[in-house]
Amino acid sequence: MSARILLVDDNQVQSATRRAILESAGREVCVASQGQRALEILHDPEAGSGIGLVITDHLMPVMSGPEFVTELRRQGFTRPVVVLSGFPDAEGDYNGLEVVFRLKPLDPGSLILLVNDLLGETMRRSA
Repeated sequence: MSARILLVDDNQVQSATRRAILESAGREVCVASQGQRALEILHDPEAGSGIGLVITDHLMPVMSGPEFVTELRRQGFTRPVVVLSGFPDAEGDYNGLEVVFRLKPLDPGSLILLVNDLLGETMRRSA
């Protein structure tokens, strides 16, 4: 069974688009609109089961991307985390947090390849 992805983004259009892209590539995706909700999902034995990758936005209300990832790491989450941002300078906000930082927009093919690489799987193809 393939690892599930937790997608964290307060922008409903962007999260729906990324979810559709990832699901079209055969991935199971959970969506949270903010960092605190994402942490709740990860702690829920059923909802958080099998999550092997987190993709998060940088700018979010209540808990920013750096705050979310810091808390995620503090709580012992060791699996890959991808941070997406439109701000190149934001990468420095994640020093020492072991994230993969990518600038938006990230085209669908690049997103799928990145996820497959981080999860150690080859891209699935359909006829």
